[in-house]
Amino acid sequence: MLQGIHHVAYRCRDARETVDFYRETLGMEFLLAISEDHVPSTKEPDPYMHVFLDAGNGNVLAFFEIPNSPPMGRDPNTPAWVQHIAFKVGDVATLERVKERLEARGMSVLGPVNHEIFQSIYFHDPNGHRIELAANTVAPQTLERLHDIAPSMLDEWSEKKSVVRQAAWLHEKEFAETLA
Repeated sequence: MLQGIHHVAYRCRDARETVDFYRETLGMEFLLAISEDHVPSTKEPDPYMHVFLDAGNGNVLAFFEIPNSPPMGRDPNTPAWVQHIAFKVGDVATLERVKERLEARGMSVLGPVNHEIFQSIYFHDPNGHRIELAANTVAPQTLERLHDIAPSMLDEWSEKKSVVRQAAWLHEKEFAETLA
């Protein structure tokens, strides 16, 4: 039934600044813009600019600038690290090159962070959205093992609502050394 994600949409403060950032920083192509004075789905009168950027491989990242709404904010009950946009890159060397380029532009970048199955860097776009670039580093057999235990981990979490340790081996030092 599903064929993929058509697009993911976020709010932005300034459509031009957002498009320029994603084009210049991440090399995304600016695909199209839509602007109307009524929301098509709800018919509410609310002028907006809706911009679409190519995130690669048919993935589209979109933003709405809605100037008549209250200023942007974020859910104060959700930790800042939770909500983010993660993009895949080819390898760890790409992460390191992008990090150098971002820092040369005066941006603060966290990482690379080793998640064992991938490594990431983190930074923020001009709207305050947390951006993650991730390079897969996982061995196929490790990913297969994680896939196999995922249902039982979810069941245990749903029952206990506390840390599930079935994949603790992923971060254990002995496991990391076997990959070296």
